[in-house]
Amino acid sequence: MALPAHAQYVVIGGGIIGCSTAYHLARDYKADVLLIEQGRLTSGSTWHAAGLVGQLRSSASITQLLKYSVDLYKQLDAETGLETGWKMTGCLRLATNRDRWTEFRRLATTAQSFGMEMHLVSPEEVKRMWPLMDVSDLVGASWLPTDGQASPSDITQSLAKGARMHGAKIVEGVQVTGFDMDDGTITAVHTTDGVVECEKVINCGGQWARQIGAMAGIEVPLQPVKHQYIITEKIEGLSADAPTIRDPDRRTYFKEEVGGLVMGGYEPDPQPWTMGDVPDNFQFQLFPDDWDHFEQHMEQAVARVPALAHAGVKQMINGPESFTPDGNFILGRPAECANMYVGAGFNAFGIASGGGAGWALAQWAVAGEAPLDLWVVDIRRFSELHRDRQWVCDRTLEAYGKHYTVAFPHEEYVSGRPRIVSPLYDRLKERRAVFGSKLGWERPNWFAPEGVEPKDAYSMGRQNWFDPVGDEHRLVREKVGIFDQSSFAKFELRGRDAAAALDKICSNRVAREPGRLTYTQMLNSRGGIECDLTVARLSDDLSYIVTGTGFRAHDGGWIRDHLPAGGEAVLSDVTERFGTLSLMGPRARDVLSTVTEADVSNEAFPFGHVREIAIAGQAVRALRVTYVGELGWELHAPLAGLGAIFDALMEAGGRHGIAPVGYRALESLRLEKGYRAWGSDITPNDTPFEAGLGWAVKLKSNSPFIGREAVTKIGNAPLKKRLACFTVEDPGVVLLGRETILRDGQFAGYLTSGGYGYTVGKPIGLGYLRRAEGVTDAWLAEGNYELVVATDRVPAAIHMQPLYDAQNLRVKA
Repeated sequence: MALPAHAQYVVIGGGIIGCSTAYHLARDYKADVLLIEQGRLTSGSTWHAAGLVGQLRSSASITQLLKYSVDLYKQLDAETGLETGWKMTGCLRLATNRDRWTEFRRLATTAQSFGMEMHLVSPEEVKRMWPLMDVSDLVGASWLPTDGQASPSDITQSLAKGARMHGAKIVEGVQVTGFDMDDGTITAVHTTDGVVECEKVINCGGQWARQIGAMAGIEVPLQPVKHQYIITEKIEGLSADAPTIRDPDRRTYFKEEVGGLVMGGYEPDPQPWTMGDVPDNFQFQLFPDDWDHFEQHMEQAVARVPALAHAGVKQMINGPESFTPDGNFILGRPAECANMYVGAGFNAFGIASGGGAGWALAQWAVAGEAPLDLWVVDIRRFSELHRDRQWVCDRTLEAYGKHYTVAFPHEEYVSGRPRIVSPLYDRLKERRAVFGSKLGWERPNWFAPEGVEPKDAYSMGRQNWFDPVGDEHRLVREKVGIFDQSSFAKFELRGRDAAAALDKICSNRVAREPGRLTYTQMLNSRGGIECDLTVARLSDDLSYIVTGTGFRAHDGGWIRDHLPAGGEAVLSDVTERFGTLSLMGPRARDVLSTVTEADVSNEAFPFGHVREIAIAGQAVRALRVTYVGELGWELHAPLAGLGAIFDALMEAGGRHGIAPVGYRALESLRLEKGYRAWGSDITPNDTPFEAGLGWAVKLKSNSPFIGREAVTKIGNAPLKKRLACFTVEDPGVVLLGRETILRDGQFAGYLTSGGYGYTVGKPIGLGYLRRAEGVTDAWLAEGNYELVVATDRVPAAIHMQPLYDAQNLRVKA
């Protein structure tokens, strides 16, 4: 087929993701689609994928995408006439120790929260379902009956045929060589067969996605890793409908294939392929068999399935798979290019994800925004750090090695650290800080007292930092603490039209007089919360914007994408120019007044205001705001002067008991106050009214803003979900989020975040209650509530107001 001169959408890559995206663009939107494949369809990593299809993830939205994949694969053959090889065999996940069993119990609760069927079964039941298995070391297993397996090549060919049936054009043997660009927008795609003008490009290039993106100035942080599995000869006694097996404690997986087994695994010492460009001709190719490296899997697999010791091996597959630094795949539009979308880096979950990811990516490209909360896979979760290929490789190999390890709560990555440190790093380390990492920044999570090793000791129950964090929490509630929050993402919007431009993006009124500070959201067209941040008016033509560390590319990109055309407003990222110290607690004013000549009284410096003051000879942007529910200020100053400011505050606060405090205490403090966290409690799926943030929406004014129409409609109708707070009496209960909420014994929602409130002395969780007929105050008050925690039902109390109120010095739980 000759290349057309123009296509509305050009999809690059003919693996399962590219074909799924082309299929959905053509089927759902009747779009003019051209798919370009440099070799033949499936010739990247799709053709040698193992084909296991699991659905449960820790994100409700990603689980929804995977469930969509299964539903699509079930019926695709009826539409196209091409078989997909789909078999709903179910999946057994095996547990050989108590930590793993606790993990599975928590996953069973997550499955219930997300509407999936999952059962916990005994070793005896596993043996009945899989007679060839040695179950002598099992504690039990989880059973997901709707999981299964499929043929990657067959699914891809079926999707490609479906795309053609709906009008898409697919060309093979054509390579993309570059792009015509105009001010960050692709106008044409250059190929070995000519030039195609286009409106949007969708990069589904698999292991080539990084170098395809680079042609448009985009970084796609993925790393090809060698992944091996074997296919055995027929094994007597193996049923054709045997469940797929994941044996994470032995780091292996199994599935039945033509009477034999496919067996592979995820080793702790993975082998990267190349950090350079992937050769264009590495298509239907494999690496040489590496039995020495694979022996660790064979040993574990034979111990689990003794019949393997006598089975012949038909073939070893040793091919590259694209993995990412955090184990999540990559979707969406990067900030560097206005009209390229990416679907890549599927971490060996491409077949399970393919149907749903193609659906989401197609809608994303058409509408210009994600169809649901896809933050965990959004390409804008990355930063400039991810242009460092060595760092990406090291972190990706660590993530690969953790593929089957127990997922302990609050576990941190260790590779590539420390990478970015604030000027206070050594000072805090001397005070026995235990650091975590966020987008490369080292941030103190907690401080170990003398006699406690300054290191996280992971467990499925209370961890070693629980008591020290309680001391930090009480310090902030009763005296004063200081947080190093220099990793905050910070922006300046300058220009004559800066305030008016922000007012059209923000749902709250931010175009206030200089000196005012506003907490606000930015909404998508559905009224969902895309950004959650503060805006400080420093002057008529300058606004200072502060948001979370991990949201830097996302929020900065959202603002740039939505600035009104033609106005005089320029956004600058100033994250590395300013450090941030948060001084919080009832004695905060006593400390601050000692180190500055400025008047910081409540009359001169009320809540919700910003002033420029001087501390230790440094100019400081002081923001009167709090995320802990106490009197406090965020102090933003040139990064180089942060050490002098910290030293001055510590010296002045000595008689008030001041000490540095970490992020674990911050989380506990904000839960007691009911402050929402973006990415968990508030997401693009949630509107301000559902989240209890309707007070921050300027509906009473006539000011237009993005999402106004949708949020007005939602606010004027009965709310079908509402965020609530829950506490339980048993202090030993560990709440993490995704625990099921029961109302009068029936499913009513699930927690979005959880932790422990040291002031109230109880575990705390935030979560949405859901009801199609509407969630009214009366309905909320009349219910009896329980939380399902690792399959156990625990009585819970509901609270629709903050548990802690510093103004009235009362605890409400």
